[in-house]
Amino acid sequence: MKPRALVLQARGTNRDFDVFDALLLAGATPECVPLNSLQKDKKRFVDYEMLVIAGGFSYADALGAGKLLALDLTTYFGDEINAFVEAKKPVIGICNGFQALIKSGILPGIVSQTDSTSKTAQSLTLTFNESGHFECRWVSIQPMSQTCVWTRSLSELIQCPVAHGEGNLQVSDANVINRLVMHDQIALIYVNSVGDPAAGDYPVNPNGSVLDIAGICNEQGNVLGLMPHPENHIYPYQHPKRTRGASGFDGLALFKAGVGYAANL
Repeated sequence: MKPRALVLQARGTNRDFDVFDALLLAGATPECVPLNSLQKDKKRFVDYEMLVIAGGFSYADALGAGKLLALDLTTYFGDEINAFVEAKKPVIGICNGFQALIKSGILPGIVSQTDSTSKTAQSLTLTFNESGHFECRWVSIQPMSQTCVWTRSLSELIQCPVAHGEGNLQVSDANVINRLVMHDQIALIYVNSVGDPAAGDYPVNPNGSVLDIAGICNEQGNVLGLMPHPENHIYPYQHPKRTRGASGFDGLALFKAGVGYAANL
């Protein structure tokens, strides 16, 4: 059976139907659901095999990008989302969705309270781009993590757009980065067009993220957050250089990987 994908909608979400198309092409049965339908129990998380937090500007990014959406996720849906993650169902947050996953603590994931890194979530954030302005450009990203269910089957780089003002992933504790590396949680990095690491160079790395990180996953590998928009390159005609013969490197493979994993749960 095709896995059912829950695509969350909040006020200001604007990539919901883009990711709907990507999931449909990848073989899922997506459904866009407003948060208030979930609050009123008209829809339930447990009835879906995938969870998608799409991009946009939820609640106009008041108090910070993704902050109010993160409060919604933890205040109203914390138990349901924790159960979803613990069941190892695939979750993806893109751009504003990534910001919400980070600011809710869903990513990089809850760690043991006896562990010296128990404040990992508070030590990692997505802040203002190093350039000081909104970045809207095409980038290349390379799948890295062999733990992440969304990237472990991928080897070819993905070319797709970014569109954000707060995509700069930074940490206040070096142990956080060490932990991400140790547990294979760096899912995607920014690279140049031939696959060489950005090494912090702008605009290959469009926001200044530490270690050129474009996306991370939780330790279990079923939750992925990324700033770029692979859902906006799923058709050949979407490539900006298509009239000059450029093709390939689309983002559909990432969604197929997530859908394939969900179908086999």
